Amino acid sequence: MSTVTTTPGSQLRLGVVGAGRISQVAHLPAATKAERVQLTAICDSSPVVVGKVAERYGVRGFTDMSRFLDQDLDAVLVATPDPSHLALALQAMGAGKHVLVEKPLADTVEAAEELSRRAAELGLKLQVGAMKRHDPGVEYARQVLPRIGAVLTAQVWYRVMSALRPPTEATLFPRTVVDETALGASSDYKQDRQRYLLNTHGAHVFDGLRFLVGELASLRAEVASSGKDFTWHGTGRLATSGGLASFEISASVHGLWAEGFDIYGETGHLRVRSFFPFFRRASEVTVFTERDSVAQSPSFGDTDPYERQLEAFARSVLDDEPTVPDGPDGVAAVRFIEAVRASAAGGGAEVAL
Repeated sequence: MSTVTTTPGSQLRLGVVGAGRISQVAHLPAATKAERVQLTAICDSSPVVVGKVAERYGVRGFTDMSRFLDQDLDAVLVATPDPSHLALALQAMGAGKHVLVEKPLADTVEAAEELSRRAAELGLKLQVGAMKRHDPGVEYARQVLPRIGAVLTAQVWYRVMSALRPPTEATLFPRTVVDETALGASSDYKQDRQRYLLNTHGAHVFDGLRFLVGELASLRAEVASSGKDFTWHGTGRLATSGGLASFEISASVHGLWAEGFDIYGETGHLRVRSFFPFFRRASEVTVFTERDSVAQSPSFGDTDPYERQLEAFARSVLDDEPTVPDGPDGVAAVRFIEAVRASAAGGGAEVAL
């Protein structure tokens, strides 16, 4: 079990494993801004990348995980390809470190369950990097959801832009360090594009669906493709209300990014519209209650979900607050992904959750 000093004003000494694209454009910049977080060390298999990135942030860089874990760290953020999450997170927990793992928690339900179980056994915090939970608009939507009553019908969609994405990212992203010799190995897991896309984008959609709409008792899904573009459509029955939820994941669409929720309950409507995550822009939310004939749409200030995610992780460790989302949430999202995959493979057969 970790022994973290939690005196007033204490900081979480954080190490980051994986200095690739998502770390350089999201996690590392967030770590320099997040309250009560002290970026302490970086580890990556590429000496070229870790050397330059560690120098940029003024911290020590390592290519050896054991030496990295020997540093004075309270917690580790694992930001590497999905298949490596299990081994790296287990190694970090074995060294007594709390762990934040990029979504999805793991690439199989069995691996995700092992991570969740091991964290509980060791008394360590395990948080999943579903940063959209820390979008203040999404947090507000969850808070006001009871106003609309039991959910009858909900629609969820997540459509990733195609040709518009690279120039948008070039505008928003800092200059990244790339090791061309390491690209082949790091991209091997993307070769099964259908699996990779569902894992990557489904983790957000299904965690969000559970968070806002509720648990599903069962689902049906189908998949279609055109060239390198894939789309999954499905429906599920809500476990609590018995209502129906539909979902769509499309990667990619040849237009603008589109993401959102429409949730209709017995007494109102909740509307959520989200944006390309690197805009660091809070989701726009409107809640309408039929009884009052009033629609409310709040505005937000602090809106960087990557920064807010790290701050929540720090509070979880330093103040022993609940971890959001936690290990069981991560397991549930992976189970949802595998259920969609199984249903689509069976031509839309119903799969229990």
